[in-house]
Order: sequence, then structure tokens, then C-alpha cells
Amino acid sequence: MKNNRFSNKEKGISRRDFLKYSGATVGASMLLGPAARVFGQADKKRISIATGGMGGVYFVLGGGIANVLTKYAGVEAAAEVTAASVDNCKLVGAQKSDLAFSMGDVGYDAFKGQGNFKSPLPLRMVCALYGNLMHLVTVDGKGITKVADLKGKRVSTGAPGSGTEVKAFRVLETAGINHNEDIKKDRLGAAESAGALKDGKIDAFFWDGGVPTAAVLDLASSPGIKAVLVSHGDLVPGMVQKYGPVYYPAVIPKKVYTGIEYDTSVAAVSNVLLCHADMDETQAYNIVKAVLEHLNELAAIHKEALNINLQAAAANKAIPYHKGAAKYFKEKGLSVPL
Repeated sequence: MKNNRFSNKEKGISRRDFLKYSGATVGASMLLGPAARVFGQADKKRISIATGGMGGVYFVLGGGIANVLTKYAGVEAAAEVTAASVDNCKLVGAQKSDLAFSMGDVGYDAFKGQGNFKSPLPLRMVCALYGNLMHLVTVDGKGITKVADLKGKRVSTGAPGSGTEVKAFRVLETAGINHNEDIKKDRLGAAESAGALKDGKIDAFFWDGGVPTAAVLDLASSPGIKAVLVSHGDLVPGMVQKYGPVYYPAVIPKKVYTGIEYDTSVAAVSNVLLCHADMDETQAYNIVKAVLEHLNELAAIHKEALNINLQAAAANKAIPYHKGAAKYFKEKGLSVPL
């Protein structure tokens, strides 16, 4: 799908009209039909989950969460294709989506009203999820072995309004590269970036997401393509110094992607699930309970769910938790900031 960026504000499309991507392959709920209404599901509250592009983990896992919430949280949930973190925070802040996936750094910027956000947004934590690992992807023969080698190259820095774009700019800046002057910049999502690299239209792309990411898997397994992941974990201290302790070093293990026989040191950030501060307390409680008590079902959709656990879900200290979520964690003996 080309350019999946959600722009209902500009086009006048209502949030409910945009609930169109739950997807049988990821098990999310479809819009109600006559048969469902026979069984009383027409009375369920519909909620939307702002996720990301179809080539990324957010959309796949978001579909799984939609399915879990529909089964266990007393709602009818569906996943939305969006441009990811930045737009997701704005959608929830404007109450055009009910839940949002976001990178922790973008969520913090939105809550504080800094960076891409002109004023603070009334966001609250539902739970922390898994870690997002920055992929800097190229192919053999491009002469790119470190971030500094991107100077003069055509590079996709992520979809406009995405957390990938925010973090890519920070990686480039820390490496001494001006993203407006030193590279030829494209702004594509994961699937589009992988396709453009495969077709020789770009030299490299950034993607910040879970491991493995479907679009990178597809690229690496394509005949005649030798994918390369570029290490940049050495830049993390500089990123932390300027942007705060939201980043940490991590490793994309060898052999996760076909033909990549080495560990790749990268910059990582936690992903979070956010809601509006005004969400009903019981609903927020039911949502976090359904997610954290059915991780086995989510892991069957995407194995990144194996990296979600109760303690880590309550570990975020940058953004206050919703009262309903805090109630659930308190029942489990955990304290979270309000």
C-alpha cells in the first residue's frame, strides 16, 4: 500500500470510518455484521488502535491486541493503519483514536509538548511494551558500513509523522549529518522503503521497530539481494546526552534476517501503549488486564509479545499512567507514577 498516512483531519474522514484494517491474518476484529448483532455484540463500545504501516510490527501486534480486547475487554476493537508514533499521539490527544502505539521518546515529547508537538497532549500510559530497535538497512555494494557513509546518499528516513523519522534524525545528527543538507532524503514507511531499496531507488533506509520486521525479512530473503545492517550503537551515549535517558544500546542478533551472520549494535527505545487522560477508568483497567493476561495469544501473532511482561509494563517513569491501569498494577503489587 502506498502512503498509508492517516489524514482524516485534512480530508474530513471520521475516526469510525477509518476502522478498516483489522485483518484476518492478524486476527483483529472486523466491523459488525448482522450475524454478530444476533449475539449481542452490537452493544459493544467500538475502540480504535492507532498502529503504524502495514510492513511494521505495530500493525501486526496491534491487530492481535484488537482481537484480545474484543474477546476479553468487552469492546469491539480494530487496528488502524497510520504513520505511527507522532501521528498516533496526535490522534489520541484529539480523541480520534482510543489507543496508540508510540515509541517512548515520541510519547514523552507529546506529553511534555516539545519536539514535534507545539503544546502538551493529555496522554496517559496504559503499559510499556517491547523495545524498538533501530534498523539502518542497506545492501551489499553501496559502500555503507557506518552512519557517516550516508553522506551524499539517497536515504529513506521513515514515514512523515513517524517515530522512525524522529529517531533517524537524531541518529544522523549525532553522527554529524544534517538530514536536510547532507543526504538526499526520501520519507517512506517500512514496506515502501524496502521496496525502493530492492529496486535501486534508494541507497539505505531507517526503520525503528521490533525484531524481526516483516519488510526487512522480505528484503533479506529476496533472490539476488544481500541485505546489510549498519551498526550504530556507539552513538547512543551522544543521543542520551542531548535527548535524555530514553535510549539504550541493544543488539539485533545474527541470523534473524537471512544472510546477516553478525550481531548488529543499535540504538533502542521502549514502545508504549497510550490512551487519553479522559478514558473511562474501568475501560483502561480492562484493557491493560486483557493485554497482560493474554500475552500467549499475542505471541502467536508476533513473537515480540514474548518481550512484554508485567514488571516491564509498569517500569516506564516518564509518562504518568492512567488511573485504571494503575489500579491493575496496584493489584499486582506494583506502583506506577500517576
